[in-house]
Amino acid sequence: MTAATAAPAEGPMLLTKRRIWIIFAALIAGMLLSSLDQTIVSTAMPTIVGQLGGVDHQVWLTTAYLLATTIVMPVYGKFGDVLGRRRLFLVAIALFTIASVGCAFAGDFTQLIVWRAVQGLGGGGLMILSQAIIADIVPASERGKYLGPLGAVFGLSAVGGPLLGGFFVDHLTWQWAFYINIPVGIAAFAIAFFTLKLPNKKATAPIDLLGVIFLSAFTTCLIFFTDFGGDAAHGWGAIETWMFGIGMLLAALLFVITEARAKDPIIPLSLFKNPTFINATAIGLTLGLGMFSAIGFVPTFLQMSSGTSAAASGLLMIPMMVGLIGTSIVSGNLITRTGRYRMFPVIGTLVTAASMVAFTTLTADTPIWLICVFLFFFGAGLGLIMQVVVLVAQNSVDASMVGTATSTNNYFREVGASLGVAVFGTIFTTRLTANLTDVFASSGASAGDASNAAATIDPQTLSQLPPGIRDGVVTAYADALAPVFWYLLPFIGAAFLLSLFLKQIPLSDVAGLVARGEAVGGDEAESLEAAARGKVLASANGSTSTDQVSGPDGAPSSITAPEERER
Repeated sequence: MTAATAAPAEGPMLLTKRRIWIIFAALIAGMLLSSLDQTIVSTAMPTIVGQLGGVDHQVWLTTAYLLATTIVMPVYGKFGDVLGRRRLFLVAIALFTIASVGCAFAGDFTQLIVWRAVQGLGGGGLMILSQAIIADIVPASERGKYLGPLGAVFGLSAVGGPLLGGFFVDHLTWQWAFYINIPVGIAAFAIAFFTLKLPNKKATAPIDLLGVIFLSAFTTCLIFFTDFGGDAAHGWGAIETWMFGIGMLLAALLFVITEARAKDPIIPLSLFKNPTFINATAIGLTLGLGMFSAIGFVPTFLQMSSGTSAAASGLLMIPMMVGLIGTSIVSGNLITRTGRYRMFPVIGTLVTAASMVAFTTLTADTPIWLICVFLFFFGAGLGLIMQVVVLVAQNSVDASMVGTATSTNNYFREVGASLGVAVFGTIFTTRLTANLTDVFASSGASAGDASNAAATIDPQTLSQLPPGIRDGVVTAYADALAPVFWYLLPFIGAAFLLSLFLKQIPLSDVAGLVARGEAVGGDEAESLEAAARGKVLASANGSTSTDQVSGPDGAPSSITAPEERER
C-alpha cells in the first residue's frame, strides 16, 4: 500500500512528448541554478577566503554546502513521493535564490558559511527532485537520453561557472559569484511555476519526523567527527572529536530502530535488501569520496601552484567538462538504444583512476596542455558513471518509491563527497597552513605575522610578493595538494570492483506517473490530446481542458499499468 494518493479532484494528466519537453525545460533551469553556484565558488575560493581571513578554514566553504545538501536529500525524496514534487521544487528554488543574496552580502567568513548552508538546503532539493521528476514522466528504457542532457547541463554550467567566477574575481568582486544566481533563480522559479504541472498528493501515513531528526544528527556528527579528527587544532586524540564519534554511532542506532518501527520511514530498510540498489548506491558513495575532492581543489591548485589567474583556471576546466558532457550524452543514448548499462561504470572507473594517478604528478612546471589532457579524461570517466548509477537505482525499485530511491542513492554519494572534502580537504589545508607558515617564517617574519600571512594569502597578494617568497608559496601549494590524490585512488578502485558485480536487469518501459495511474502516456496520450483539441474546436460554448482525460461516462479515465516485471 502506497503512502500517498493523488488528490481526488485530479484526473490523470497527459504525458505527451510536448508536455514532457516543457517539464524537462523547468528541470534544466533548476539543475543549472544548482550546478552553476558550486563551480563559480570553486575558482573564487582563494580570493574569498583570503579577503575574509579564512584560509585555514576554507574547507568549510564547500563542506557547509555539501553537509546541508546531504541532510535534506532524503527529506526531499520521501516528501516528494508522499506530497508531490511541484511545490517542493519551487521551495528549493526560492531557498537557493534567497541564500545567494545572503552570501553576496555576508560581512565575514562565518556569515558566508551560514548562508552557504542555507544554499545547500535548496540545492539538495533541486538535484533530487529533477532526477525524480524525470523518472515520473519518462520510462527507464528511454530515460538515458534525458539523464544525459541533465549531466551535460552540469558540465556546461561547470564550464561557465569557473569562467564567470574567474572573470568576477579578476575584474569585479567575488560577491558577483553570488549575485549571478539571483536572476537565474528568478527565471528558474518562473519557468517551474508556469510549466511544471504535476499532481499534488496527500499523505496517508504520519510523517517520519524522528527519522529526519536522527538522520540529520548522524550526518552532522559524521562530518564533524572526520573534520575534527583531521584538524591539527583538535586531532584524533581530542575529547571533542570522539564526542562527535559517539554521537554519530548513537544517532545511527536510533535511526535504524526508528525506521524499523515507522509506518512510512524516510529511508525504508527494505531498500537494503535489494542487491542491485545496494551496488549502485555503493558505487555512488565511493565515487563521491574521490570525485568532489578533486573537483573542489583543482582550480585552487591551478591558480596558486601554476600561477594562473582565476579566469585562466576557469578556462583550464573546459577540457574536463567537454569530456563529461560528451560521455554523458553518448552513454545515455547508447543505454536508450541497447537497454544495457553495465559496461559504462566499469570503463568510467578505470578512466577516472588513470586520471587520478596523472594528477599526482602535477607541479608548477607541468605544461598547461598536459593538465588539460588529464582533466579531459577525468571528466570523461565521471560522465560514464554519474547518471548511470542513478538510473540503475531508480530502475531497481517500484514506481511508488522512485523519489526515495533517488534521494537515498544521492544521499550516500553526498555522504562520500562530504567525507572526502572534509578528510582530504583537511589534510590539504593542514599541510598548506604549515607550509605557508614556514615560507613566511623563513623570510624573517615573526611567528604571529607568519601565521596571519598564511591565513590571508590570495592570488592578488601572491602576485605582489617578492619572487623568492612567491616561489615558496607556489611550492607550498604543490607540495600540499598533489600527494592528496594518492589517498583518493583506493576509493576509485573500490568503485571499479563494485561495478564489476553490477547486475544487468531489464529497463522499465513504464513511467512513474503512468505506473501509479496518475497519467496517460505514449501513443494513447497523443491520441487523447488530439481528440481533446478536436472537441475544443468543435465546441461553441466553452473550452475543454486537455489536462483532464474523460471516459465515455464523463468520469476521469485511467489506464492499467503493465504488471511490474519480475526483478
